[in-house]
Amino acid sequence: MKINRRDFLKLKLKFSGLTFFTLLSPLSSSSSLSSLSSLSSLSSSKLKTNKTNSDQKRLAMIINLTICKRKEGCQDCNKICHQLHNVPKINDPKQEVKWIWSENFANTFPNQSHDYISKETKDRPCIVLCNHCDNPPCVRVCPTKATFKRENFGIVMMDHHRCIGCRYCIAACPYGARSFNWQDPRPHIASINEKYPVRSKGVVEKCNFCADRLDDGLLPACVEICPHDALAFGDLNDSKSAIRKILAASNTIRRKPHLGTMPEVFYII
Repeated sequence: MKINRRDFLKLKLKFSGLTFFTLLSPLSSSSSLSSLSSLSSLSSSKLKTNKTNSDQKRLAMIINLTICKRKEGCQDCNKICHQLHNVPKINDPKQEVKWIWSENFANTFPNQSHDYISKETKDRPCIVLCNHCDNPPCVRVCPTKATFKRENFGIVMMDHHRCIGCRYCIAACPYGARSFNWQDPRPHIASINEKYPVRSKGVVEKCNFCADRLDDGLLPACVEICPHDALAFGDLNDSKSAIRKILAASNTIRRKPHLGTMPEVFYII
């Protein structure tokens, strides 16, 4: 009987709990427990090494809503993001795929909105995307490590080949920043960018801060194309970076800060 990789991973997950308890049962050999302990120590050692790596960056974005022209109809950041990353345009809100989009103020900052916020602020559309949290719940719940944190940049990535479509990450994300491909996206892409992979039916996707451009020393496309300089990007670990200077000189907020996810997208409102 033939079995594809995705079905194999699902089968593996089904029995992973049994394997775990077998290892911890009284019948397990001492050598097995010793090996398990050694692997745990090795993982901890690697984790500590990564955290003390002097080359590690912590990339973040600032969105200045006071100069963003989204309300006037500017969609430049959406267009370039979706065009470069082959994001399908599906008009059905139950099946749409989006990497960057708009929400109203109350939905973007539900616990920071109140009745006395100025009408101008309340009516202003807010650009939203994956927050690339410093403490991402999506990474913790993914059973196949398809979503993971890239340590050298501090951004949250997706490995679509590992994704089995369980959608745990969608349930865990408190920002609604992930989309699921309910159907083949290809028929819904006006012009496919051959330089970027097209996802398949049955996998999750989201903004990746243009990781492919970051590897080439470039800014995310949305930041580079903004004609109003409403978006800024940089390394929070670099005290001399432009983004640190903007944060020091501005009053900024983050989405749902009470959740402890520590979003790396800041807003000037």
